[in-house]
Amino acid sequence: MATTTEPHILDNPAWAALSGPHAHLAERIGSAARYPSDVSPFVAVGDPQEPHSWADLAALIGPGGTTVVTGVGDVPDGWETLDSVAGVQLVATGLRTEADPAAVRLGPADVPDMLDLVDRTRPGPFLPRTIVLGAYYGIREDGKLVAMAGERLRLPGWTEISAVCTDEAYRGRGLAARLIRHVGAGIVARGDTPFLHTAAGNTNAIRLYEALGFTQRRNPLFRTVRAPQAG
Repeated sequence: MATTTEPHILDNPAWAALSGPHAHLAERIGSAARYPSDVSPFVAVGDPQEPHSWADLAALIGPGGTTVVTGVGDVPDGWETLDSVAGVQLVATGLRTEADPAAVRLGPADVPDMLDLVDRTRPGPFLPRTIVLGAYYGIREDGKLVAMAGERLRLPGWTEISAVCTDEAYRGRGLAARLIRHVGAGIVARGDTPFLHTAAGNTNAIRLYEALGFTQRRNPLFRTVRAPQAG
């Protein structure tokens, strides 16, 4: 007898977050949802196999609108794939978590410094209100923010670690590893499992994450797609 495998919640994490713990932040039409444009670029559909999900997404982003989606296979007729970036999703299977006394909780007043650090290190999208997604921590030296990491997607039972970055002049000292363990400690304390994403080509980051106790789970594609034009 044929059997079917239920999709894992991490196969479509943005939808699980936007329809779950982050639902209060979601801009949603039916089976499509996104974060506000100053919070995160993540957009998701509930069931990529259902045409109505794509119709809802088209209504959400508008005729000819473009967005980045993940957790989807081929796009429906009328949609156009503009770009695809191979990613890696890793889950914590042996991460040793511990609080770091040098890690300070970052708040709204720290956002200018956070944006400046992101602009110089390019860890991935970080916007003026990304900080509302979860707890972000940093390490400062002589008042300067030199490293940070925090929580991005939060879904039932899981929380993503993101924005892991270190000022170039302070690399090689283990600051990123310390912050990952620190952020992970908070995630584990509330009963969630940490996970994260990075580009498949970012081999240095992948090596670091695996050394810390993360295991590669899957290789998602991050697709930039264009909705059908009106009419």
